[in-house]
Amino acid sequence: MIRVVVVDDEPMVCAHLRTILGAASDIRVVGQAFDGAEAVEAVIRHRPDVVLLDLRMPGVDGLAALGRIAGLVHRPAVVVLTTFDADEYVLRALRAGAAGFLVKSTRPEDLIGLVRVAADGHTVLSAEATRGLVAAAGREEAGRSRARQSLGGLTQREVEVLTCLGEGLPNAGIGVRIGVTEATVKGHVSRLLVKLDCANRTQAGLLAREAGLAG
Repeated sequence: MIRVVVVDDEPMVCAHLRTILGAASDIRVVGQAFDGAEAVEAVIRHRPDVVLLDLRMPGVDGLAALGRIAGLVHRPAVVVLTTFDADEYVLRALRAGAAGFLVKSTRPEDLIGLVRVAADGHTVLSAEATRGLVAAAGREEAGRSRARQSLGGLTQREVEVLTCLGEGLPNAGIGVRIGVTEATVKGHVSRLLVKLDCANRTQAGLLAREAGLAG
């Protein structure tokens, strides 16, 4: 059972998300919150697998809540909710450790599948949305330069794996691309996250795109 906490300052949005996710037999909404402070408390109380987190809320906003959640021992996958498919708030959230983001116009049938993807530890981010975010990040040339410098300690194989992460490939797809087993890919990814000081695959993939490895 995938345990989910939904966070939005609009009660109707929370109710809508609960209704959609409640239709799935393998997903259970265990809590809800209407601001960032409540969100952190709900995560500590319920220990969810996935948090759907609105970014723009009064009081403690989603970015502040994300920072606090990222420091917890039992850290869930946080998927941020937004009305825009690419903006600075989303980019900051991904850099802070969010597993991805969803626009609030996501179709109900897609939402359920994407929550399952997040619970499995994968990125929840469309290719189109990623291009928009990277375009925004790419306007900061200093950021692109820093991204490239951070890759200096990687082996050629690790660069290949990072490129695949930037393209959004799962471990099985990376294994096929570079000709190794899925278990070997998992090892490469784990080492990459440590070397690059990335919280998850999403951060690493975004870094790859910012550095120009994947377009």
